[in-house]
Amino acid sequence: MTMTFSAGRHLVFALLLASPLALCAAPALPAAAAAPSVAPLVTGVPDFTDLIDTVGPAVVNIRTTEKVKLGQGGAGADDEMQELLRRFFGGAAPRPAPRGRRAPQPQEEEVQRGIGSGFIISQDGFVLTNAHVVDGADEVIVTLTDRREFKAKVLGSDKRSDVALLKVEASKLPSLTIGDSGKIRVGEWVIAIGSPFNLENTVTAGIISAKSRDTGDYLPLIQSDVAVNPGNSGGPLINMRGEVIGINSQIATLSGGYNGISFAVPIDEVMRVSDQLRKSGKVTRGRLGVEIGDVGKDVAESLGLGPLRGVEVARVEAGGPAEKGGIKVGDIILKFNGAPIERTGDLPRLVGGTPIGSRALVTVWRKGVQQEIPVSIVELEDDKVKKVATKKPKAEQAANALGLRVSDLPEAQRKELKLDAGVVVDASEGAAARAGLHAGDLILQLNNVEVKDAKQFNAMVAKLDPKKSTALLVRRDETSQYVVIKPKL
Repeated sequence: MTMTFSAGRHLVFALLLASPLALCAAPALPAAAAAPSVAPLVTGVPDFTDLIDTVGPAVVNIRTTEKVKLGQGGAGADDEMQELLRRFFGGAAPRPAPRGRRAPQPQEEEVQRGIGSGFIISQDGFVLTNAHVVDGADEVIVTLTDRREFKAKVLGSDKRSDVALLKVEASKLPSLTIGDSGKIRVGEWVIAIGSPFNLENTVTAGIISAKSRDTGDYLPLIQSDVAVNPGNSGGPLINMRGEVIGINSQIATLSGGYNGISFAVPIDEVMRVSDQLRKSGKVTRGRLGVEIGDVGKDVAESLGLGPLRGVEVARVEAGGPAEKGGIKVGDIILKFNGAPIERTGDLPRLVGGTPIGSRALVTVWRKGVQQEIPVSIVELEDDKVKKVATKKPKAEQAANALGLRVSDLPEAQRKELKLDAGVVVDASEGAAARAGLHAGDLILQLNNVEVKDAKQFNAMVAKLDPKKSTALLVRRDETSQYVVIKPKL
């Protein structure tokens, strides 16, 4: 992933001063009651000079190269000469080989691939950076602030967390202290050091804007307004105690330039990944075998869930840990091993950090009752869920009060989809159509009650309070979600 990482931010301070003459000429005012003294919450302006002197030497520039094959006949010309040939002569024609001699074979040449940043975490030469900085590189060169250069070995990289661990053969190197990203506070000052646009050891400063910003399954990122640009990737985000709290990795931008929002991988996650990379060269994560989605307010109210929490199970992988443990489509996962699930990003991170082969306890909300389901965690692999196209049986009856015409799900299709029950939507109109239901959808539950067949479904619909919302668990293609049909007021 290519990240776009600009000049630092400017702090402007304005002082309002009253002239002595103006003070003398001012009419006397009646004495006012003295206001209680309140200590200021913020005092002084941070001075980063000593901090930078301490941590700067451990930040490195990372240059990557790759091998490319040179064309026949052009192997001896440099890039500028090739450009001249293209502009003035329409390209460099290969010279014919003399008779009796073989044409020269294509040669390989090392060309610069990219520039990034990194930082040393141990005196014996372990270096951290982003995975996208070294991805695809044939050679990695690490340059220190004292101009020493080392060829680095990539011990391993993890694209999911965007972390890579390098090793250079050296000793007594300057190194950074690892902080605790779990203790950071929004508003605290931080600095970034790196090589934006290949300008080595450039320092920018700002504050932490937000914590645990979800931009991916395994990355609860730190958001800051520290200026980062191309070349800053892999550099450290450092607090005022000189501790690394993250690796600068991404920015949010529409233009490709710095817009005041940058993201760093929390150092706690970085160190967990780097420990595995050091031991085995790869990262293993746990897998539960479910696809999940957010729980909306309307859904939570319709299911009697109470406070908005948890994630909805939209799909269960066939033969996966969740299916074997008994987790079903439509379950609301509230906790994993006792840890509450507040957002969709919480569950993948908790499951991913669970040891392979261990037993975990999943707390779910099912049909108005909280249940605890034990599951065995396996290693995360590629998605193995088989896509099955749903069939559309013929219509059987008139539209009900929700605006739905449904029919029984054929036994063969039910077995193919591994469903215990459900009906298929043949037509949708009125309130159901406004809610987004259409022909081919499968209805599995109505207000926490399992739908067995069309007759039972229509009987339940007939007893609904027309003034209240109705929650349907609907399957479309391979995924399921709750759809709330609201009464027309």
